[in-house]
Amino acid sequence: MNKDWLEKDFYAELGVSKDVSADEMKKKYRKLARELHPDKNPGDAKAEEKFKSVSEAYDVLSDADKRKEYDEARAMYGSGGFGRGGFGGGGAGRGGRGAPQYNVEDLFGDDSGGFGEFLGGLFNRGGGGGRARQPRRGQDLESDLTLSFDDSLDGVTVPLRLSSDAPCSTCHGTGAKAGTVPRMCPTCDGNGQVARNAGGFAFAEPCPTCAGRGLYVDEACSTCRGSGRGLSTRTVQARIPAGVKDGARIRLKGKGGPGEAGGPAGDLFVRVKVSGDPVFGRKANNITVDVPISFTEAALGADIVVPVPRGGTVKVKIPAGTTNGRTFRVRGKGIRGKDGAFGDLLATMQIAVPQNLSAEAREALKTYADHTNDHDPRKDLYSMAGVKAPSSTQGS
Repeated sequence: MNKDWLEKDFYAELGVSKDVSADEMKKKYRKLARELHPDKNPGDAKAEEKFKSVSEAYDVLSDADKRKEYDEARAMYGSGGFGRGGFGGGGAGRGGRGAPQYNVEDLFGDDSGGFGEFLGGLFNRGGGGGRARQPRRGQDLESDLTLSFDDSLDGVTVPLRLSSDAPCSTCHGTGAKAGTVPRMCPTCDGNGQVARNAGGFAFAEPCPTCAGRGLYVDEACSTCRGSGRGLSTRTVQARIPAGVKDGARIRLKGKGGPGEAGGPAGDLFVRVKVSGDPVFGRKANNITVDVPISFTEAALGADIVVPVPRGGTVKVKIPAGTTNGRTFRVRGKGIRGKDGAFGDLLATMQIAVPQNLSAEAREALKTYADHTNDHDPRKDLYSMAGVKAPSSTQGS
């Protein structure tokens, strides 16, 4: 980067306040990273530059120690403690009259290790010679998965093909051409950082020669062009738990992008869509099903066979006089919950009216109507509505 880190407002880059929590900042970063990722914005230089700025800001602010040092350094810098044109500000920095000059080292005391060491922690610098490569956690990945209704009930292990940033497969992350090895960067002596003078004091920034790697390659790898990075495509086996709901987001720890320099792998987040079923539905951990029954079954009662998911059946006894829309509960035939207990099957009876009647059936129904002529199913309706019941309520 060419700009002074201390002049950058990393909080503004992420669009968060200075008292933002780590969790909220992480959510904001992930949202911005998804929106600005180069894969989503091919050829958009502004989006790519913004993506780099957001990543740089989050790299500092997501580390509690770095964030503390950054806040302290920014506070001193912004308050004029260092002076933006040099320590002491005004003509004093040039030996003129005004505010007194200060020795940078004196600002932190003789035992502090110096201002360079103070900022060294912020930029991952060591106090000695070559800079050891810091372990870095792999990137988190996201994937979409569509499951059948039955698979969502029982759980399933599925293969997912993922692409992520990884060490170059040709040079194995060295960035050097085959048969050659990187050497210590001659500009930064392997530190990965160089000091830049900003009108009176020096601060650290990534080495322009090695881009902060601390290593220099004389002949770059033709695949990654010396970056040491590439794209890894691999297949992972993802276990989706039983009872997963439509729209669930499942975290699979350690299944994301590989870490760097011994760092842990990132996580894989799987967004699940459950396909609808033509027969069954779901209500919490219960399975729902509409069951057509005949008028005689509803009136006289019956033992009926009701299907359940996965191809099974169960018998349900419906009593005489069962009304349309009545639901019967079959215990333990639903979905297994996180506590190990199973939900129920909720079978709702729907009286099916025949569309075509034979002459004999029609005569039988007329006979039935004659025998039940004194029964008015709408008697209570008229009474509650405050209207007089008609003299004849039966259909002809």
